[in-house]
Amino acid sequence: MAKILLVDDDTDLADKLKSWFADQGHLLECVHTGEDGLQMMSNFSFDVILLDWNLPGMNGPDVCRQFRKSGGTTAIIFLTGMGDINSKEHGLDIGADDYLVKPFDTRELSARIRSVLRRPAGLLPSEVRIRDVALDTKTRTLIVGGCTHRLMPRECALLEYLMRHPNRIFGSKSLLDAVWPSDKEASTETVRSWMRNLRQKLSAAGKEDLIKTIPGSGYIIEYDKDENVAP
Repeated sequence: MAKILLVDDDTDLADKLKSWFADQGHLLECVHTGEDGLQMMSNFSFDVILLDWNLPGMNGPDVCRQFRKSGGTTAIIFLTGMGDINSKEHGLDIGADDYLVKPFDTRELSARIRSVLRRPAGLLPSEVRIRDVALDTKTRTLIVGGCTHRLMPRECALLEYLMRHPNRIFGSKSLLDAVWPSDKEASTETVRSWMRNLRQKLSAAGKEDLIKTIPGSGYIIEYDKDENVAP
């Protein structure tokens, strides 16, 4: 699952992309002004930012420039009707990772997103495996010893995040920012509730000890360095 921010004042496009990425198992959040986009980038973490060039108020290039100046490193893809080489060159020079001219095919946008996600950490496979535990993120299926167990979308997202970041402790607030939409009325107690549900399903699969709790710190999936862990 990738958490994507779309900053674009085209509400029809936003609705179309939200449905498209939901079908692909991604979470897309949408805002419609440059100021709101910059605020979201500052307050929440995203895997990819889709940024319109011409926005009400602060335009896309100014948003990109300020975000990079503040130390933001999230991949940015410009979406714009300006296809001239000067605009492309300018967008890439001020910190964008890619540039897509409107109108575009949603399949091409998906390919561009996969491309920028590959750059820092390698292409994320749909199956994540730790020891004898596998998670198919497309079908939201937990596979242990040849037996399958279906997970709810939020359970799958929690487990995927922890399995892709083994040996790291994540508190409830970090998981809330990474897995839940920022516009949802969720809290750290919501995270703990879903974690209990997930652990019940892990226990039913005989893997109740996969996720460990570090008192006062958070949750972790541990593994020995010699074990084979898919990224």
